[in-house]
Amino acid sequence: MHKGYVYILECSDGSYYTGSTVDLELRIQQHQNGLGANHTRNRLPIKLVYFEEFERIDKAFYREKQIQGWSRKKKEALIENNFEKLPNLSLAYRDKVSSRTSDTKSTLDPISKMTKNLNHITFNSNGKLLLTGEYLVLNGALSLAIPTKYGQSLEIESINESKLIWKSLDEKGNAWFEGEFLADKITTSQAPRNDVSDRLIQILNVAKQLNPNFLNNQNGFNVTTSLGFPRDWGLGTSSTLINNIAQWANIDAYELLENTFGGSGYDIACAQYNKPITYKLINSEVLKQPFHCAQGDIIKHDEKRLIKEVNFNPSFKDHLYFLYLNKKQNSRDGIAQFKNNTSDLSESISQINNITKSIMSCETLDIFISLIEKHENIISEIIKEKPVKDLLFSDFSGGIKSLGAWGGDFILVASKDNPKAYFKKKGFNTIIPFRDMIL
Repeated sequence: MHKGYVYILECSDGSYYTGSTVDLELRIQQHQNGLGANHTRNRLPIKLVYFEEFERIDKAFYREKQIQGWSRKKKEALIENNFEKLPNLSLAYRDKVSSRTSDTKSTLDPISKMTKNLNHITFNSNGKLLLTGEYLVLNGALSLAIPTKYGQSLEIESINESKLIWKSLDEKGNAWFEGEFLADKITTSQAPRNDVSDRLIQILNVAKQLNPNFLNNQNGFNVTTSLGFPRDWGLGTSSTLINNIAQWANIDAYELLENTFGGSGYDIACAQYNKPITYKLINSEVLKQPFHCAQGDIIKHDEKRLIKEVNFNPSFKDHLYFLYLNKKQNSRDGIAQFKNNTSDLSESISQINNITKSIMSCETLDIFISLIEKHENIISEIIKEKPVKDLLFSDFSGGIKSLGAWGGDFILVASKDNPKAYFKKKGFNTIIPFRDMIL
């Protein structure tokens, strides 16, 4: 894996831009020449005011996402090397503090210093929705995914006992799981033995296998997870937990996912990015060198995936909604069923790739509706299930598209008129406008 750099640029209007790259000199040139992100392209000239070097690009990426959540004053303290001021500056919602040892060439690692001076450390991850490419994302289809405003936090407080005192809170602040675990071996101490505790033990033990130094001391922790959405909404209760624990353990979240829940990993990418992304699994032979793009960086976490921040902000977004079907769907079951398909999917993947690209550049609601209906028909043919519109809303005049595993969780609704009255009449009361869902 290539080295990585985190950098902060000062733009002509005095604003700061934080990014990460595998080639710092080239990336700064691109920004200066107007080939970087939209923010810098419209605020030239730019000046490099801070950077850190990491042994791995994924470490640089995590650091970038942490700094992006900081206030201006906190960024300026970092730029000026006033590390002693950092703990006293308020933590932003998206601060992602890691307790790792330094990967940078600095003599003083600001993250480590912050950790030593903080009683609480909080990690945050975004929820997810997959707009295109469901199922076929596993076979390398180009997919459009969006992080949601609803996410999950993980708060860590050090204690003097060698155990984890775990509490999981729902969106109303009510505890839905509580238990105690031995910190050194991650076994149940005082917790009910059920699917939740067993799964949590599995995740933490895999994290220890990936980083033997994780939880390898005399201290324990009070751990509190807090959901920003109801557990049955399907916005990423598991993926946000995986990403938060990976940050805590200083390990690769994709690797933790692969060794626990499995899946394509798009939900981990949504947990980490604060903008819509395209996501594509690739063969390791395809990507041998770092790749740069004028529209924004494609970050290579490893040689398995390409992720690109995109500007998906349709002019007709006020006509888009997310409807909750109130039928919690186990995505693992849907994936297992899909994998039983032995037919050649290359043509379907090519069609989905084109639909994804067209959706991102779509300018009218009518064209958007035709694209999502075409997408529904392609997936319907593959998994041998009727589209949700045919099953439940055949008389609806707008467009409807399943998201993720078909048959449950949220669906996407495109309608010229506000469809709330229609769906409430049919007994579906949770319908969220696009702008209220998307980060």
